[in-house]
Amino acid sequence: MNLTEKEISYTTTNSYATLNTLTASTKNVWFVCHGMGYLSRYFLRYFQNLSAEENYIIAPQAPSKYYTPPKFKHVGASWLTKETTVKDTENIMRYFDSVLEAEGLPDGINLIVLGYSQGVSVATRYLAKRQLKCSQLVLHSGGIPKELVAADFQYLDASTKVSLIYGTEDDYLNEERIHHEETRATELFGNRLQIIPFEGKHVVNVDLITSLV
Repeated sequence: MNLTEKEISYTTTNSYATLNTLTASTKNVWFVCHGMGYLSRYFLRYFQNLSAEENYIIAPQAPSKYYTPPKFKHVGASWLTKETTVKDTENIMRYFDSVLEAEGLPDGINLIVLGYSQGVSVATRYLAKRQLKCSQLVLHSGGIPKELVAADFQYLDASTKVSLIYGTEDDYLNEERIHHEETRATELFGNRLQIIPFEGKHVVNVDLITSLV
């Protein structure tokens, strides 16, 4: 058997979803990366409690869609797997570039980048690779990629706030994993970091998100 794995490049199309309207009254623009199993339009429901006049939310869509168990009727999506991670990351980074270019955000806008669960990996990689400045980075119930180092985030202003949020009853986080993620976040972000545990499972904490602004 002569098996050869080959590679091609081609143009593709992907969607993204927004909540509210970007106007002169907008104070905060959120760039929010959902977790595995979500679609961007449904992920936006967690941001409905924010002031519609002051907050504009952009939710990119993970490209790999699939039917979710157990009944395989609903559709979810995934950002990355351990298969071809580097190439897939490059594709996602270019997709994020296109989303932000299409939105044409005004200079000096208060940008908040949030990753939830699997979304933490693509959000932090994007900041590191593109040196994207933001006023806040929110790491919610997810793991920081192992290849990232403190030097990747030295470009951030001293005023940039970084929040590490997780539920103390999260099924995916035992005591060892929590200690590891807290240590990693402290190594990367130092004095910028605030650690915010809450009583709860692996869920999006709407109240904490609302309190960030």
